[in-house]
Amino acid sequence: MTELRHALLVLNPGRVEARAAALLVISALQTHGFQVRVARDDVDAWGESAPDGIEVVAADENAADGTEIVVVLGGDGTILRAAERARRSCVPLLTVNLGHVGFLAEAEFGDIDAVVEAIVHRDWHVEERMALDVRVFDGEEMLLRTWALNEISIEKAAGARMIEVLVSIDGRPLSRWGCDGIVAATPTGSTAYAFSGGGPVVWPDVEAMLLVPLSAHALFARPLVVGPSSLICLDLSEESNAWLGADSRRTCELRGGHRVEVRRDPSPVLLARLVDAPFTDRLVAKFALPVDGWRTS
Repeated sequence: MTELRHALLVLNPGRVEARAAALLVISALQTHGFQVRVARDDVDAWGESAPDGIEVVAADENAADGTEIVVVLGGDGTILRAAERARRSCVPLLTVNLGHVGFLAEAEFGDIDAVVEAIVHRDWHVEERMALDVRVFDGEEMLLRTWALNEISIEKAAGARMIEVLVSIDGRPLSRWGCDGIVAATPTGSTAYAFSGGGPVVWPDVEAMLLVPLSAHALFARPLVVGPSSLICLDLSEESNAWLGADSRRTCELRGGHRVEVRRDPSPVLLARLVDAPFTDRLVAKFALPVDGWRTS
């Protein structure tokens, strides 16, 4: 008797190309003995044209339980949503880019046949990506604990004046920044919001955390790179009103006196890779960097 294998499919059903790609992937995997799962929110957004034969599961952090792979069809936003579904189950994400940049994606739309073949033959290797553990305190009371693959951002509330934040590293005060916000990022997130804020690009195999101030009014307000075992503390002054966003998906209102602690999360996000392409090549391709004249010899 053939073993029944399971895969979770995560997509952006609002995009025509994502629905078309999903139909191809579902049909091909079913032909090879897979039971394909799709979360309830994706099925509802798909509407009446959702395919037959799929297993509909709850749209929560247990959606990938019992699967061997999570297939993601979309851009980086869809990949971040898929990471929420897969991380607790320790299931890797195999991503097909249907967005604009797709820094986290492993393949493009034209590679779908190769992606299916790799899944069928379990022909991938796993790459671990560091995540952030984020905690919000009011005094000694913890108001929120969440995580982020790319970054957390603290930004002033709409219409509010700049916020004032005391930055501490490993229990020692560093500086007080008057700013529009702060981004704390992983190496994976160094090419996202932190990059837009003037932070450096950090290769994903570097174990570090980034801290990037946004429009800061301070003598010492440069992007920082700290060690993976460091503890970053961000204390808001009493007059500050802000919002915290984790990967722009999980949010929390911050008030004066709140403290945000950022440290390395012990549970990484797993990415399924088909080839060992250097990160330099990915950077050049995604940013269309000029490399004409480079000598191969």
